[in-house]
Amino acid sequence: MGKGMYAARKLESDRKSFRWMDPKYSRRALKLDVKADPLGGAPMARGIVLEKVGVEAKQPNSAIRKCVRIQLIKNGRQVTAFCPGDGAIGFIDEHDEVSIERIGGNKGGAKGDIPGVRFQVVGVNNVALREMVSGRKEKPVR
Repeated sequence: MGKGMYAARKLESDRKSFRWMDPKYSRRALKLDVKADPLGGAPMARGIVLEKVGVEAKQPNSAIRKCVRIQLIKNGRQVTAFCPGDGAIGFIDEHDEVSIERIGGNKGGAKGDIPGVRFQVVGVNNVALREMVSGRKEKPVR
């Protein structure tokens, strides 16, 4: 590597080219994570419920986690979202408009024992799901 008086251009260009060997830099520079993300980098999104599905928990747990298939309004992509709370799935019907957010698993992956589910429902028809589960609010009739 040059250390001479006129070596700055070579050092700078080498540094630029070697940065592309770093996977974190190249993914960030090419915006690959934003392109692959169904929410497009946004913290929350709205979608229409297509169907209710039960997802089996991973070993060693034995449960059916209540989830919904959603079609996002902003780009038409389909995702599966978990419905947190005891009896929360009863407040969600097909063709409802729901708000979803990331569950927050490791490196953007699934959380806990729910395989392949990276989002959770936070609102139904512009009312917080947690409020409906606790009984403080009723689901609005559209």
